[in-house]
Amino acid sequence: MDNIIVLATGNSKKLEEIKDLLKEFPVAIKSLADFGPMPEPVEDGATFDDNAYKKALHYAKVLGLPCLADDSGLVVDALDGRPGVYSARYAGPGATDWQNSEKVLQEMAGKENRAAHFVCVLSLATPGGPALTWEARCDGELTTERRGESGFGYDPIFFFPELGKTFAEISMEEKSRVSHRGRALAEFAGEFEQVRTWLRQRMGEIKPPKPDHSQFEHNDWSQERMV
Repeated sequence: MDNIIVLATGNSKKLEEIKDLLKEFPVAIKSLADFGPMPEPVEDGATFDDNAYKKALHYAKVLGLPCLADDSGLVVDALDGRPGVYSARYAGPGATDWQNSEKVLQEMAGKENRAAHFVCVLSLATPGGPALTWEARCDGELTTERRGESGFGYDPIFFFPELGKTFAEISMEEKSRVSHRGRALAEFAGEFEQVRTWLRQRMGEIKPPKPDHSQFEHNDWSQERMV
C-alpha cells in the first residue's frame, strides 16, 4: 500500500494541481471520485493542522488506504487573520470563490496595510491514526480588484511581488514553484522515500526498525500525530 495515496479533496482544480506536482513520483495517485460517494468529514478544527488531519484520517479510515489531505487558506493582517480556516466558506456555506473574494475585497476597502499570506498544511494519515504533517506559507499582498483568469480561490486578488503578478495571472508551473501548496508538496517530495518506508511500517507490511531521528528535518518520525 506504500505506492497508493488517495488525495482527500473534492476540489477538482486543487486535485489537478497536486497531481501535477507529484506526477514524477512512483506512486499511484487516486482521488475520492475513484471510490464513489462517501460521507464527508466535519471540518470544525481551530487550525489548518486540525482540519487537514481530520480530513486525512476520516478518508483513510473509510477507505483503508493512506490519504493525503491539505487545509489551506488566506490570512490577512488587516483582518486579524481572517478568513483563515474559514477561507472556503468565508461568505457563507456553499459560497463561491467569487463571493469569498468579494467579501474580502469589501472588508479591505480603504485599508492601507494589504499584507497577506497563504498557508498550507498537508497531512498524510493512515487508517490506524498516525499522520505526518508538512506546512508552508507564501507571502504577498491583496489587490483592490481581480486580476487574471487562472487558478482558483483567492488567486485573482493575491499579488505575488517576486513575479509582479497575481496567482491568477501565472501558469500552474510557475505557481507550483512558489505557492504555499507547492512548497509544502516540495517538502513532502523531498522525503518521499522515507515516507514510503513509514507507510510500509504503518500499514503493517514490514517490521519497523528502531528510528534514526537525525536524518529528518521536517517531521519527527518517531512521534507522528496520533488520534
